[in-house]
Amino acid sequence: MLFFEHRRQRLAPPHQFFSRLAKTGMLVLLLTLISLLVGMAGYAGFEGMSGVDAFANAAMILSGMGPMSPMMTAGGKIFAGIYALYSGFFVLVMAGLLLAPVAHRFLHRFHLEDGRG
Repeated sequence: MLFFEHRRQRLAPPHQFFSRLAKTGMLVLLLTLISLLVGMAGYAGFEGMSGVDAFANAAMILSGMGPMSPMMTAGGKIFAGIYALYSGFFVLVMAGLLLAPVAHRFLHRFHLEDGRG
């Protein structure tokens, strides 16, 4: 999916570029869904939250906003801390995955115009 053309190769046609963007977007959506489900399971398991409350708390932490309700158990607090740390790195990695095809195309075009490619 993230295999790009070499700098000596021609620039990928637009349909291939948009296909890469779509595949990367689908990967990010899948990983976000999995992360959200893990967060929901953790909140439901450690804090005994309902599905809706677990979803709201997991979504808020995954988006970087913070939890909606205070944690009452030691296990819930530890889970929330680990999930928050994971979520911070997750956002950075997903942004990198989404921007990789765009950055590669820009740099590849720059090298072609520069005469190095």
